[in-house]
Amino acid sequence: MGKIIAITNQKGGVGKTTTAVNLAASMAKLGKRILLVDLDPQGNATSGLGINKQEVETSTYELMLGEAGFKQALLPNVFPRLSLLPSSIDLAAAELDLASAERKEFILKKILEKQRKNFDYIMIDCPPSLNTLTINAMCAADSAIVPIQCEYYALEGLSQLLQTIKLVTERMNAELSIEGILFTMYDGRTNLSQDVVENVRNNLDLYIYKTKIPRNVRLAEAPSFGLPVIQYDPRSAGAVSYMKLAREVIKINKKAKKKEA
Repeated sequence: MGKIIAITNQKGGVGKTTTAVNLAASMAKLGKRILLVDLDPQGNATSGLGINKQEVETSTYELMLGEAGFKQALLPNVFPRLSLLPSSIDLAAAELDLASAERKEFILKKILEKQRKNFDYIMIDCPPSLNTLTINAMCAADSAIVPIQCEYYALEGLSQLLQTIKLVTERMNAELSIEGILFTMYDGRTNLSQDVVENVRNNLDLYIYKTKIPRNVRLAEAPSFGLPVIQYDPRSAGAVSYMKLAREVIKINKKAKKKEA
């Protein structure tokens, strides 16, 4: 049974989609069967995997509205072992279109539960806001990875996100947990990055990934070529870091499974 992980932070510009695309691609490179669900109307995870979001005929929008089935929306093996449920701009209307839907918070869960057996990990790229789509992702997920940019305001939006996750856990999805906090745009040469890490570590009793994602030109360039960084420049610092993160995520989940057994 595959694990469902939401990659979420309602604050924009923290490396959320960069993490979704590159962690998914790195885990696929390590032999895992991965499904990436693009739940962000901006569709950056879709274009980051080389898919023209303007030409997507069936997306997560049609899937969630019940206008199309999973197989119709699925783009299998965009890269080896990495499949995609693409987004489109139509997804921006989902908030209104799903307003009167029965059990609207659990639509995505119902869809993905049937697919667990086909993938080792299902990763959801959430919108940079706390809306119906994000709540759907949290209700469907087993855990959440929270990327945080190394800046002084890192903790500001995080408290709201943690409160939302707490409410979802209490009222809708008791299985949801925070997989870990991931630092992005890290520069170990600056006091700022080190101060932010220490601040979060001292204030939150949560797992913090040992892997930190550095500021990296190749990492920033890769989406414009429609490639994960491990395809664009596998020797770059960004590619090396995401491969390291993928190994860390897999190792942690392997240990958790052994404990459960």
